[in-house]
Amino acid sequence: MQRALPFQQVDVFAEKPLEGNALAVISDADDLTEAQMAALARWTNLSETTFVLRPTHPEADYRVRIFTPQRELPFAGHPTLGTCHVWLDNGGKARGEYIVQECAAGLVRIRHGAGPLAFAAPPLVRSGAVETSVLQQIARALGIDLARIRASNWVDNGPGWVGVLLSSREEVLALQVDYAVLDGLNLGVIGPWAGEGAEADVEVRAFMGGEFAEDPVTGSLNASLAQWLIGAGELPERYVASQGTVIGRRGRVSIGRIGNDVWVGGPVQTCVVGQISI
Repeated sequence: MQRALPFQQVDVFAEKPLEGNALAVISDADDLTEAQMAALARWTNLSETTFVLRPTHPEADYRVRIFTPQRELPFAGHPTLGTCHVWLDNGGKARGEYIVQECAAGLVRIRHGAGPLAFAAPPLVRSGAVETSVLQQIARALGIDLARIRASNWVDNGPGWVGVLLSSREEVLALQVDYAVLDGLNLGVIGPWAGEGAEADVEVRAFMGGEFAEDPVTGSLNASLAQWLIGAGELPERYVASQGTVIGRRGRVSIGRIGNDVWVGGPVQTCVVGQISI
């Protein structure tokens, strides 16, 4: 027997609809099997589809499972903000100062109220120096000399990110990636904007080596790049990242460090509201 479930499609890190990263959110999904969730994620064919469930942790306000068309993720950034937006839109109320999301990576705090939603970046599960062989692979995949990589670090908070810093936004935008050489690496590239009055401080691109090529706007990557580069003194404690330019998006991600926490925020636009029959 078919059952209709609440369905929304939202655009995350977008000041206007169709400028950010799309996300499908299915609410009241407790009765769906994992196989059904995976099938739905393949069917929507978006970078991620999320399923809102009753929490199992006593401190959580809700639980989410996050699927790409190929696999389940323990954590992802734009699904965190987009799912929270839908949960609030459907009448969700935080029990404490922050909304607390439960996901496979643990509990994630989300700031709400004045300004856009923002999540506290979770701890990195892998950090540190990138092996020389991996850096050489990255340089070949990007089609650049190894010397053009100013800095690099493992910045994995779940999806497996490795980050590299280039000297300018223009270098970042000019990259043409050979995904066969990338061979499954999830790579984040960042470079500074130049000039007074710039719309953003840095340009970011996210190359998903094993899944769906370039991601439009990526919360998890921006979170881990901020943890690395603020900590290394390369970026200030507050800045704005631009992402998605090459693929026709205008994503904007707001970063701010408060105490030991790096907060990652941005606007969310509701684009589709309805039901999905399963």
